[in-house]
Amino acid sequence: MQIETKLPKVGTTIFTVMSQLAAEHKAVNLGQGFPDFDGPPALREALARAMAEGRNQYAPMTGVPALREAIARKTERLYGCKVNADTEVTVTSGATEALFAAIAAIVRTGDEVIVLDPCYDSYEPAIELNGGRAVHVALDPSDFSPDWQRIADAVTPKTRMILVNSPHNPCGAVFDAADLDALAALARKHDLFVLSDEVYEHIVFDGALHQSVLRHKELAERSFVVSSFGKTYHCTGWKVGYCIAPRALSAEFRKVHQYLTFCTFTPAQWALAEAIETDPQHYLDLPAFYQAKRDRFRDLLAGSKFRLLPVGGAYFQVADYSALSQADDLAFCEWLVKEGGVAAIPISAFYENPPAGQRLVRFCFAKNDATLEQAAARLKAL
Repeated sequence: MQIETKLPKVGTTIFTVMSQLAAEHKAVNLGQGFPDFDGPPALREALARAMAEGRNQYAPMTGVPALREAIARKTERLYGCKVNADTEVTVTSGATEALFAAIAAIVRTGDEVIVLDPCYDSYEPAIELNGGRAVHVALDPSDFSPDWQRIADAVTPKTRMILVNSPHNPCGAVFDAADLDALAALARKHDLFVLSDEVYEHIVFDGALHQSVLRHKELAERSFVVSSFGKTYHCTGWKVGYCIAPRALSAEFRKVHQYLTFCTFTPAQWALAEAIETDPQHYLDLPAFYQAKRDRFRDLLAGSKFRLLPVGGAYFQVADYSALSQADDLAFCEWLVKEGGVAAIPISAFYENPPAGQRLVRFCFAKNDATLEQAAARLKAL
């Protein structure tokens, strides 16, 4: 049979490739972005209890009401944005599903979607599968801040949506209030929808506030906002996320969602609803928890040949390896896992066209101290 692929540029993701290499070479895996520790014991106990109580059948398509209501209350507490749990909150099978559903709900054949490079690798395939074209605009390579004039220059009559991500994967940059104002002005001028990937919303450092688009009334009225319980509660394998959007946008989002997964793992929804309500301190303490890991990892790498870039949020450390090698970043990561015993992710995997001469890799520091110490010892020995 002849198959004409819908995704000719797509192969196996770099995260899978590097994790497989790490396993083959018994390397310390700082590549794929998942913790090597479990979530709160009370959450796992709540999951077991939900299963024991028989909460094992289909959940409502939009999500268990108790969870949607908990999300709505948390959103108002954190961002001052009152959302309707029944019509504006949808629980999804991970944030990646939510991103796909939002794009599928809005993007039509021939539409353009602006994405800011480096960007998460699921964005462009979702856009292309729905008949659109991703228009890549590079962030400033020195600090990964957005150049709003450059972004504005990329808008055409075909532009339908702009996709933003803060705290940023892979680079750890975060928006400030001025960025939200600039985004709002751009969206208003060109009547754009906004898709805001905020899966690391609770991981912002150095006393900064997470600048969710939900803090900005004008943006909230035209945006899909996506978050992830996996990132917040250290349970990425549960694959539970959610999307907040105005009623009209949520209605279109749900039309897609119901035919992607219909509903999400029921016991986990009940457990997460309980966790949000009974232990809000968990997500309030998350910035300090991960900032300590960031600082620990950076201290461990002091004196190494890696130049560490600033990290304002999320749980990734970008490092310049040019003092070690002039190889491209994919070749360097392959060498590093085989010869250095540590897995990392090449930053070029997040670009359409990476800057010439860029020598950057991403390490994940969402790891136990022993893991970070072992990795750092190997990295300092290079």
